[in-house]
Amino acid sequence: MSHILFPYIAQPHQEFHSLPIALEMARLYPEFKVHIASLTQERDSRIRQLSGHYPESRVHFDILHLPSWLRSHIRRHGPTPLSKIAVLFLNRNYFSRFQAIVVPERTSLYLRKMGVSRPRLIWTRHGAGDRAIGFTHDARQFDYILMAGHKIKDRLEKANILRDGHYMTGIYAKFDMVRRLHAKSAPLFSNTRPTILYNPHFSTSLSSWPRFGMAVLDYFAQQEKYNLIFAPHYRLFDTDRVKSRHILAPYAAYPHMIIDPGSDRSVDMTYTLASDLYLGDVSSQVGEFLTKPRPCLFLNAHGIQWRGDPNYVNWTLGPVMENANALGHALDRAFLTHANFLDRQKEYINDTFGFAAPEDTAAKGAKSIIDFLRVIG
Repeated sequence: MSHILFPYIAQPHQEFHSLPIALEMARLYPEFKVHIASLTQERDSRIRQLSGHYPESRVHFDILHLPSWLRSHIRRHGPTPLSKIAVLFLNRNYFSRFQAIVVPERTSLYLRKMGVSRPRLIWTRHGAGDRAIGFTHDARQFDYILMAGHKIKDRLEKANILRDGHYMTGIYAKFDMVRRLHAKSAPLFSNTRPTILYNPHFSTSLSSWPRFGMAVLDYFAQQEKYNLIFAPHYRLFDTDRVKSRHILAPYAAYPHMIIDPGSDRSVDMTYTLASDLYLGDVSSQVGEFLTKPRPCLFLNAHGIQWRGDPNYVNWTLGPVMENANALGHALDRAFLTHANFLDRQKEYINDTFGFAAPEDTAAKGAKSIIDFLRVIG
């Protein structure tokens, strides 16, 4: 029996992009033994709970070997680049046992430098954003790549990453899991105000948070027209979550504001599905938000000359502000002018995901991996 591993060495937001594939693989191909490996007992419990939405799937759950000091470090600070590399090194013998290793991140490529040469490395990617980091040349080291729509394929081809027979398009497995999770969702607010999702990115050089974030929160605290969900990229407060809770605590007292610096709901599309307008900068979550086209408003906090830049294609999906002044007027106008962006949003979603509305694609991804492994042996 062949063994295939789906390890999770990074932040929880990446799990949705490969876990549904693992579970569909276990259901459809029982001749392959699927292992799911977690960093900590807490992550193992979370992944087991998510896996419960696929009751027909039988998988083997493992917890990666870590010394106590490293496990404590990860619990306090989250997975950092160095701690992820240490996890790979300390578990290299475990990783060597498998025919294939399927990952949503690129850090696992370090396994090749650690002598783990036998398993095929398969990349599901995570997110479907436009940032250049998703198209770096090291991705060519993967044996097989799953991706969303032809926008992703075209950029990977331009970067000379793809090889014939070593990739599959039209895969965005997160949508499969999300539909199971949110089959019955209750409203997040008791009022009928329009709800704004503010979703700044974590990278200081790209994010609107350092320059505009507190002004945005202050505006929403003082007005009575809109609800706000503040749910930044999961990694924004990775370095000091205690400090972030102290800074954000005053805003949590407002009943028309949800402040979530990094819970499960911030990564499982609870907020993108429940909002009426997306306010952000460069996070790929805008693509997930637009599976149902709605108004968007973008904050250009760094004076980027973005027009014609493929890394900022998402800024063609709504108005772009150069500062946070007159935010209320800009929000009102974004709602009023949404019709001007509707066709562009529909085109963007089709380009990004390869389909006009969310589809189940995890089983297709599982089949493509199994077919690839059977061909290459």
